[in-house]
Formats: sequence, C-alpha cells, structure tokens
Amino acid sequence: MKSTNLFRKTVLTISVFMLFMFICSGNAYSSKVLKLAHLNPQEPFENPTAPIAAVFKTMVESRTNMGIKVEIYPAGVLGKERESMEQVQQGVIQSYIASGTGIAQFYKAYDVTNLPFAFNSYAVAYDVYDGPFGQEMAEDIRKKTGFKVLGFGESGGFFQISNSKRPIKTPADMKGLKIRTMAIPLHMGIIDSLGGAATPIAWVEVYTALQTGVVDGQMNPIPIINTAKFFEVQKYITLTNHLYAPYVWVLNDKWFQGLTPAEKEIILDAAQTAVMSGRGLNRITESSDKGLPVIAKKMEIYTPSPEELAQFRKLAIAGAQKIISEKLGEEGKIWTDKFLKAIDVAEKKMKAQVK
Repeated sequence: MKSTNLFRKTVLTISVFMLFMFICSGNAYSSKVLKLAHLNPQEPFENPTAPIAAVFKTMVESRTNMGIKVEIYPAGVLGKERESMEQVQQGVIQSYIASGTGIAQFYKAYDVTNLPFAFNSYAVAYDVYDGPFGQEMAEDIRKKTGFKVLGFGESGGFFQISNSKRPIKTPADMKGLKIRTMAIPLHMGIIDSLGGAATPIAWVEVYTALQTGVVDGQMNPIPIINTAKFFEVQKYITLTNHLYAPYVWVLNDKWFQGLTPAEKEIILDAAQTAVMSGRGLNRITESSDKGLPVIAKKMEIYTPSPEELAQFRKLAIAGAQKIISEKLGEEGKIWTDKFLKAIDVAEKKMKAQVK
C-alpha cells in the first residue's frame, strides 16, 4: 500500500513538473522578437541612435514582461542602410533607424524636409515632426512603403560646415572646396549653390576621405563631428545651423498589426520616450566636454553675422527649391507647402508662449 502511494506521489510530482516545464516553454516560444538595427555603435553616450535603441529595449521588455524581446543590431552588422531597410520590408528584421538618405530611397518626398534654414530652434523642429505634419507624412510613408514610422529621431542637431583649408565666413569662401555630403539631392544642392563642390561619400569612409584630402570638408552636427573625431583632420568650423535632418525610425507595419492592442500601446509609448531621450542626450552633449567646448579647443570656430548668414540663406534656399521642383514635381511642391505651413504654425505657437 505504501509503495502504491509512493508511486502515485512520484507520478503526480513528475506530472506537475512536466506541466510546469511545458507552460514555461510555451511562454518562451510565444514571446515575440523585435530585431532593431542601426548604423552606429551601441554606445549611448557617443552617438544619437544608441540611446534611442537602449531606452526602447528597456521599456518594451520590462513593460511586456519579456513578452516582446528587443534585439539590438548596431554598427551596420546586418548590412548597409538600403539592405537593412529592405530586410525590414521583407520582415527579416522588424525595425531600423534610418538616415535621411535611407528613407529617401524608398520615399522620395521626404527630401522636402531637407530645406536649408527651415528651422530657427529645436523647439520648432520638434513641434513640426511630432505634430500634424509629421503624423501625416508618417501615414503616407506607411501606405506607400509598408514602414510604420515610430518617430523622427535626432541625428545630432543642427548641421555645421567644417573644412581643412580656410575659415568660411561667407559663401565666397566656399568656392572650390570639396565638401562631403550624404547622397541626398538637397544636401548636395545646398553645397553646390553656396559655391562648393558637393561630394557624396559613404559614412564609413568619411574620416579617411578628410584625412587623405579626397575632400576638404564636411557638414554635420557638433556631437557627430566630435564623436567621429573630425577635429583631428579638420581645422575650421563655421556655425551655420543651416540644416536639421532627423533620422526616421521605421518598423515593419505588418508585424506591428499582428500585436495586441496593449502591445501596440507599449511599443508606441516606448518609441516616443526613446526619441525624446535621444534628443535630450544631444542637447547635453552639445554643451559638454563632448560638444562645442571641446571643439573650441581643437578647431577654429566662426559664427557668421546676421548679414553673412543672410547670404548663405538666400543662395541655399534658391538652390534647394530648384532641386525640389526638378526632382519631385507637383508632389514636392505640395509637401513643401505643408512643411513650411507647419513651421509657420509652430513658430507662432512659440511666440505666443512668450507673451
């Protein structure tokens, strides 16, 4: 009798244990994986995309109790930008933080947001991209590409121009200088219209190109200039603040639609918080020993006067408008009008808060 009871207890114990293991393995199997890629090293205090990825991962995994696991693939380990974005479209990976070059290859109208001297402050830029304009463009991107836009993450802030030849005080000083740009028509057009020679070069090759003299200069935000150590191969920098070009963070929309309502809410909330975290880090970096203060010790800085900036603005805007007309036609005009209207509304909102 005792042996029978012992046998029953043993069977019951084993059954409970196997049921527990089955339940646990079932949870592990049913957990979703979100593969997130970006081109920069995963160093949150060194580049703008790393903190976005880090904050997003922490929030999603904790709030879903690991129901959604976020795997970060930094530094282009899954391929170059176009390859990574195609992987998102195909569902091989779920998400990618794209540069303006990357998104424009799939959605040409995005180029209108590269209008030079469009923004006079970060607050206005954030209001435009987080507001109705950004939401409308995001929906158009989703419909035409299958990319759901999670947010417009900051690429480092306003762009400045550096070079190794001479101080740039007016557009006349740009003449003959070979300036590296991204392969974005408006970026190239800005430099060409100012008298320089725009030279598109892949990001991984920029430092060497500057070092060897393939190009004389480049344009990028202060945090990027510093973390990329361009001050080692560049002597002069001009604070033009001529361009604000955010990253476009995309997600496979079909994958997103397969989530539960609660999971969708967590994804969107985490993305919004992550984007704000990236912006905040950039502002801190700009004023820290990783930003302008250290740049000032290693490069000759020039801040153009209002009159000198007006010269840059006049030429750059004219060149950009010509490119938009030639490359994007009527669609470009429509989106440009919407973009400028959104900026005007945001500026008026900021001024109203001052009163």
